[in-house]
Amino acid sequence: MLGDWAALLVFAAIAFVIPFSLLFATFALATRTSRLAGDKSIPFESGVSSQTFLAGRFTVSYYMTAMLFIVFDIEIVFLYPLALELHALKWFGLAEMVTFVVLLVVAYVYVWRRGALEWR
Repeated sequence: MLGDWAALLVFAAIAFVIPFSLLFATFALATRTSRLAGDKSIPFESGVSSQTFLAGRFTVSYYMTAMLFIVFDIEIVFLYPLALELHALKWFGLAEMVTFVVLLVVAYVYVWRRGALEWR
Protein backbone atom coordinates (compact mmCIF):
# COMPACT_ATOMS: atom_id res chain seq x y z
CA MET A 1 0.00 0.00 0.00
CA LEU A 2 2.85 2.38 0.77
CA GLY A 3 4.35 1.63 -2.64
CA ASP A 4 1.44 3.39 -4.33
CA TRP A 5 1.94 6.54 -2.29
CA ALA A 6 5.73 6.50 -1.95
CA ALA A 7 6.39 8.84 -4.86
CA LEU A 8 3.82 11.32 -3.58
CA LEU A 9 5.27 11.18 -0.06
CA VAL A 10 8.81 11.78 -1.36
CA PHE A 11 7.58 14.71 -3.47
CA ALA A 12 5.69 16.21 -0.49
CA ALA A 13 8.72 15.80 1.76
CA ILE A 14 10.96 17.57 -0.74
CA ALA A 15 8.34 20.29 -1.21
CA PHE A 16 8.36 20.97 2.54
CA VAL A 17 12.09 20.60 3.15
CA ILE A 18 13.36 22.96 0.43
CA PRO A 19 11.50 26.15 1.44
CA PHE A 20 12.12 25.68 5.15
CA SER A 21 15.79 24.89 4.63
CA LEU A 22 16.17 28.03 2.52
CA LEU A 23 14.48 30.13 5.21
CA PHE A 24 16.67 28.57 7.88
CA ALA A 25 19.82 29.17 5.81
CA THR A 26 18.83 32.80 5.28
CA PHE A 27 18.58 33.48 8.99
CA ALA A 28 21.53 31.29 9.97
CA LEU A 29 23.99 32.70 7.42
CA ALA A 30 22.88 36.33 7.44
CA THR A 31 25.38 38.92 8.58
CA ARG A 32 24.06 41.92 10.41
CA THR A 33 25.81 45.19 10.96
CA SER A 34 25.67 46.60 14.43
CA ARG A 35 25.08 50.18 13.35
CA LEU A 36 23.21 51.81 10.55
CA ALA A 37 24.33 55.31 9.74
CA GLY A 38 23.05 57.98 7.40
CA ASP A 39 21.81 56.74 4.05
CA LYS A 40 21.85 53.08 5.04
CA SER A 41 18.90 53.53 7.37
CA ILE A 42 16.62 54.96 4.65
CA PRO A 43 14.77 52.52 2.39
CA PHE A 44 15.98 52.43 -1.22
CA GLU A 45 13.32 52.23 -3.92
CA SER A 46 14.59 51.96 -7.49
CA GLY A 47 17.05 54.82 -7.20
CA VAL A 48 14.38 57.39 -6.39
CA SER A 49 15.06 59.52 -3.37
CA SER A 50 12.33 59.10 -0.79
CA GLN A 51 12.16 62.86 -0.19
CA THR A 52 11.28 63.69 -3.82
CA PHE A 53 9.05 60.73 -4.67
CA LEU A 54 5.38 61.55 -5.05
CA ALA A 55 3.07 58.63 -5.61
CA GLY A 56 1.15 59.09 -8.85
CA ARG A 57 -1.83 57.31 -10.27
CA PHE A 58 -1.56 54.68 -12.93
CA THR A 59 -3.46 55.33 -16.13
CA VAL A 60 -6.42 53.22 -17.13
CA SER A 61 -4.50 51.88 -20.13
CA TYR A 62 -2.05 50.22 -17.74
CA TYR A 63 -4.86 48.26 -16.10
CA MET A 64 -6.50 47.50 -19.45
CA THR A 65 -3.25 46.09 -20.80
CA ALA A 66 -2.81 43.94 -17.69
CA MET A 67 -6.37 42.60 -17.85
CA LEU A 68 -6.14 41.89 -21.56
CA PHE A 69 -2.87 40.06 -21.05
CA ILE A 70 -4.49 37.87 -18.40
CA VAL A 71 -7.54 37.14 -20.58
CA PHE A 72 -5.53 36.24 -23.66
CA ASP A 73 -2.94 34.35 -21.63
CA ILE A 74 -5.49 32.20 -19.80
CA GLU A 75 -6.75 30.92 -23.16
CA ILE A 76 -3.80 28.53 -23.16
CA VAL A 77 -5.14 26.96 -19.97
CA PHE A 78 -8.28 26.03 -21.89
CA LEU A 79 -6.65 25.12 -25.19
CA TYR A 80 -3.93 22.83 -23.83
CA PRO A 81 -6.17 20.09 -22.36
CA LEU A 82 -8.39 20.27 -25.42
CA ALA A 83 -5.37 19.81 -27.66
CA LEU A 84 -4.28 16.79 -25.65
CA GLU A 85 -7.66 15.10 -25.98
CA LEU A 86 -8.34 16.20 -29.56
CA HIS A 87 -7.80 12.69 -30.92
CA ALA A 88 -10.34 11.21 -28.49
CA LEU A 89 -12.90 13.97 -29.07
CA LYS A 90 -12.61 13.72 -32.87
CA TRP A 91 -14.76 16.18 -34.86
CA PHE A 92 -16.57 17.54 -31.83
CA GLY A 93 -13.28 18.52 -30.21
CA LEU A 94 -12.05 20.13 -33.41
CA ALA A 95 -15.28 22.11 -33.79
CA GLU A 96 -15.09 23.19 -30.16
CA MET A 97 -11.46 24.30 -30.52
CA VAL A 98 -12.16 26.20 -33.75
CA THR A 99 -15.16 27.93 -32.14
CA PHE A 100 -13.09 28.94 -29.14
CA VAL A 101 -10.23 30.27 -31.27
CA VAL A 102 -12.65 32.18 -33.53
CA LEU A 103 -14.22 33.80 -30.46
CA LEU A 104 -10.77 34.77 -29.21
CA VAL A 105 -9.81 36.25 -32.57
CA VAL A 106 -13.06 38.24 -32.71
CA ALA A 107 -12.42 39.54 -29.18
CA TYR A 108 -8.82 40.41 -30.06
CA VAL A 109 -9.86 42.30 -33.20
CA TYR A 110 -12.55 44.15 -31.22
CA VAL A 111 -10.04 45.19 -28.55
CA TRP A 112 -7.52 46.18 -31.19
CA ARG A 113 -10.05 48.29 -33.14
CA ARG A 114 -11.19 50.01 -29.94
CA GLY A 115 -7.60 51.08 -29.30
CA ALA A 116 -7.20 49.29 -25.97
CA LEU A 117 -3.78 48.01 -27.04
CA GLU A 118 -2.49 51.54 -27.73
CA TRP A 119 -0.14 52.73 -25.02
CA ARG A 120 -0.93 56.38 -24.31
